[in-house]
Amino acid sequence: MKCDPNQYRAAPPSLAVKPRLIRQLFLPPLIIALMVGLGYIGFWVSDYYGIRTLSDNGERQLELHARTVESELSKYTYLPSLLELESSVSQLLADPNQETRKTVNDYLEGLNRRSRSRAIYVMDTTGRVLATSNWRDADSYQGEDLSFRAYFQNAVRGQPGRFYGIGSTNGEPGYYLAHGLEEHGKIIGVAVVKVRLEALEERWQRARLEAFVSDENGIIILSSDPARRLKAVRPLSDDTKDRLAHSLQYYWATLNELHPLARERLNEGTEKLTFPANTEVVNDQHAVSYLAQTRPLNDTPWNFTLLTPLNDLRRAAINQGILVAVAFGLVAFLLIAWNERRKVIATRLAAREALQEANSQLERRIAERTADLRASNERLKGQIRERRQAEETLRHAQDELVQAGKLAAIGQMSTSIAHELNQPLAALRTLSGNTVRFLERGALDTASTNLKTINELIDRMGRITASLRSFARRGDDQGEASLGKAVDAAFQVLGARLDSLPLTVHRDFANAQLQIDQTRLEQILVNLIGNALDAMQAQAAPQLWLEGQSGDGKYRLLVRDNGHGIDPEARKHLFEPFFTTKPGEQGLGLGLTLSASLAAATGGSLAVEHPANGGTAFVLNLPLVGAQRAEST
Repeated sequence: MKCDPNQYRAAPPSLAVKPRLIRQLFLPPLIIALMVGLGYIGFWVSDYYGIRTLSDNGERQLELHARTVESELSKYTYLPSLLELESSVSQLLADPNQETRKTVNDYLEGLNRRSRSRAIYVMDTTGRVLATSNWRDADSYQGEDLSFRAYFQNAVRGQPGRFYGIGSTNGEPGYYLAHGLEEHGKIIGVAVVKVRLEALEERWQRARLEAFVSDENGIIILSSDPARRLKAVRPLSDDTKDRLAHSLQYYWATLNELHPLARERLNEGTEKLTFPANTEVVNDQHAVSYLAQTRPLNDTPWNFTLLTPLNDLRRAAINQGILVAVAFGLVAFLLIAWNERRKVIATRLAAREALQEANSQLERRIAERTADLRASNERLKGQIRERRQAEETLRHAQDELVQAGKLAAIGQMSTSIAHELNQPLAALRTLSGNTVRFLERGALDTASTNLKTINELIDRMGRITASLRSFARRGDDQGEASLGKAVDAAFQVLGARLDSLPLTVHRDFANAQLQIDQTRLEQILVNLIGNALDAMQAQAAPQLWLEGQSGDGKYRLLVRDNGHGIDPEARKHLFEPFFTTKPGEQGLGLGLTLSASLAAATGGSLAVEHPANGGTAFVLNLPLVGAQRAEST
C-alpha cells in the first residue's frame, strides 16, 4: 500500500524556517569586502597622519643635524686665510729655497697638529705644492702638481675654494678649503686645508641615524651606510660622468646611480624611499622604507638628507587597519546573531502554533491510516493463503506430472517387457510339460535340471517386475542415491532394448553418493539412456559413454551417444514441455523437462552439449552428499 506524501509534510511555508539562498551566498563575501575596505581605510588614515607627525618631528631633527654638519665644516674655514699672516709663507712663495721650505713645513706641521685637520699645504700660482704639513710622510704632497683641482682654480682667481674629493696621491677622501694668498692686492699663492669628515659618519652610526650628504654633483660624499657612499642621487649624463672622471674628483669611482627599491614623492624636499636594510643599523629586515627629508647646507652647494624609518609606522598602521576590520567583523557578527535570534524566536512561536494544529491533523490521519492498514493486512493475509494453496497445487501437479512421465515410460516399455516375459513363459510351458514326462519315465536327473531352469526363469521374471514396481513408485525431494545402483537399475529397466542392439557401453565413472532420491535419479538415467538408445537405432555400431567426475562439491555425469544428433532448430525447444522429436505417438515430450526439474529441485542442473564429432551429450550435475553436509556445518 502506498502512502500519500502530502499527508506528512512539515509546517506551512509561511511558518517554516527557510534558509535564504541569496543571504547565504552574498552576505559573507559582502562582510569580508567591507572588512577589507574599512581595514584599508583605517590603515591609510593611520599611515597618513603618522607620516604627517613623523614629518613634523623629522623637520626638527633635520634642522638639528644639518646645523651640526654646517658647524663641523665652518670650524676650518679660517685656517687657509690664517697663512697670510705668516711671513715665512710669503717668503717661500716669493723665493722658494730649501731653508724657507723647511721653516714653512715645520710651521704647517704644528698648525695641522693643533687644528686636528688632515693636511695643510701651500701651492704657488702654477699649482705646485711648495710646502705641506705631511712632508715627513711617504705619501707627502711635496712637489705634487694639483693645478687640475677645482678648489685651486677657484682660489687662484680669488674665489673661495670648497671642494670634496678623493686624493690622487693616496686615494683618501677629504674636504678641501682653499684660499688665495694675496700680497699687495695680488695673489701669490694658494693655501689649502684638507679635513676628514669620517667623524660625522661615525657619530651617525653610533646614534643609529640614517642620513647622507650629497655634493653639488649629486654624489653622496657622506653616508651612515657605506654602501650608499659615492652613489648619485640623480641621473648623471655621459658628459657629466666624463667631466668628473677627467677631474679625478672622485678618483676612479664608477659613480653609479642610487636606485631605491621604491620611491614616492610627497612634497618639496620630502619623499618616501625604500632601500635595502643597512646592516650596521638594522639587522632583522631585508628592506626598509624611509621618510627622506632634504635640506641644503649653508655656505656650501651640498644637501643634507635625513632618513627616518617607516617600518614601525607601517606596522602600527597595519595593526590599526586590522583592528578596524576585526572590530567591524565583530559588530557585523553580533548584528547578524541578534537578527537570527530574533527570527528564530519568532519562528519558534509560529512553529509552536503550527505544531499544535499539525498534531491534531496527524492524530486524525493516524486513525484513518490505521484503518487502511488493517484492511490492507487482511487483504495481504488472503493473498498469502491463496499463494500457499497455489504452491501446494503446483507441487501436487508436478508430482502427478512426474508419475505421468513414469507411466508414459512404462507404456513405451510395455511391448518390450511383454516380449521379455513371453520368452520365459514359453520356456516354462515347454519345460513343465517335459518335466512331467521325465518324471513318468523316472528320469529324475533330467527333471531336476528342468526344475532348476524353471526356477531361474521365474527369478528373471521377478527381477523384471520388481524393476518396474521400483520405477513406478513415487519419489521424495529428500534422500540419498548411489550412482552405481541407479545405473544398474536403469540398465535392468531398459534390458530388453539393450539386448536388441549391438551396443557398446563405456563406463568411466566412480560410484558416488548423491543428494537426490534414488528413484528420481533412476528415472533421470532411464530418460537419458532411453533417449540415447532411440537416437542410435539406425547406427551400425552404437556406442554409449557414461563418464563422471567430481569437483566443487558436485558430481558431473556425462551421458553421450554417437547417434544422429539433434537438429539445430529443435535444440531451442529441447527442454520445453510436450516437445518431442520422436515420430508418431512414441513420445510425450516430458522426459527431459521432468529430468531437468528433478535435478534443479536438488540444487543440480541438466544441460546438453553437441560434440563436433556427432552425437549428443547430456551433462547431469548433482550435489555430493559429503559436500552438502560440510556446507550445512
